[in-house]
Amino acid sequence: MKPIDTLRWLGGPDGCLVLIDQTLLPVELKEIECRSVEAVWEAIRTLRVRGAPAIGIAAAYGVVVGVQPAIAGSPADFQARLAEVAGYLATSRPTAVNLFWALDRMKCKADRLRREGRTPGEIAAGLLEEARAIHEEDRTLCRAIGRHGAELLSDGQGVLTHCNAGGLATADYGTALAMLFAAAEAGKRLHVYVDETRPLLQGARLTAWELHEQGFDVTLLCDSMAAQVMREGRVQCVITGADRIAANGDTANKIGTYSLAVLAAAHHIPFYVAAPASTFDLSIADGREIPIEHRDPREVTHGFGRQTAPEGIQVYNPAFDVTPAGLITALVCDRGIIRPVTRQAVAEKLGIKV
Repeated sequence: MKPIDTLRWLGGPDGCLVLIDQTLLPVELKEIECRSVEAVWEAIRTLRVRGAPAIGIAAAYGVVVGVQPAIAGSPADFQARLAEVAGYLATSRPTAVNLFWALDRMKCKADRLRREGRTPGEIAAGLLEEARAIHEEDRTLCRAIGRHGAELLSDGQGVLTHCNAGGLATADYGTALAMLFAAAEAGKRLHVYVDETRPLLQGARLTAWELHEQGFDVTLLCDSMAAQVMREGRVQCVITGADRIAANGDTANKIGTYSLAVLAAAHHIPFYVAAPASTFDLSIADGREIPIEHRDPREVTHGFGRQTAPEGIQVYNPAFDVTPAGLITALVCDRGIIRPVTRQAVAEKLGIKV
């Protein structure tokens, strides 16, 4: 199986970010070039690039793009531009913690180089090196998540997933889908049921396409059909990704994930969440503190350009919900499996004292 090249850097410090425009899938597979920080911001905000790890990588490269106009200026001007760019990118989406983690890492890299007396050009080169390191590290993390998570899957199982947590959301095989890919490479046959994931259909447009391209036995469902396939015994586990995980294991993911966790508990089906260590936000005690993005009402009333609701109707459109740790059978990260999902277990796996 060949992973999807979701995003890549073209050239040196004066180069650009190239990424798959995921808003065009599954009808058209097209790459776009982002040559300004505004283009990177727009790509993140409009979901041309999405998925917590991929958002973090795109933001890191966005810093490199953003500081390019200041390379020829003074060190003070360069630092001011870097702060402006990082602050601007941080406004693109509020829930995915990888975005802020990557931006903080880029700022720390620049600060170290500045203290060493490096020139703006040298700092820009160092920032590109750091962004590439974040990108490469995510590939390794995806493989580790897949390796650990595949142990939880058995030959012949039916697996239900939600949204997209595959190669399109990361630098390699994904998080939730990495478990499926690793299991398949180990010879395990799986039947994957994919929620459409309304209102933007990331499951139908992205996950179904990605799994179909890789030769999986895959069946697409409307979100409201999940309970029925569980009741019929077609599904033996649920696997999703995550955009932010609190210190106690409460997990924010695409809207509809919480519903699946409740259904899985009602049907005594394991519910797994897969995410890299960078998705854990240990500064947040529990899910009540996770910021939830609310998106344009027209995503609901005018989905994909067609009006499907009365003009002027009120709309509630949160992009994410929070699944309590008590409903999660196990968290799968690059450092191993966290089970049971408790504050103590999370801290021990991540090597943090509580």
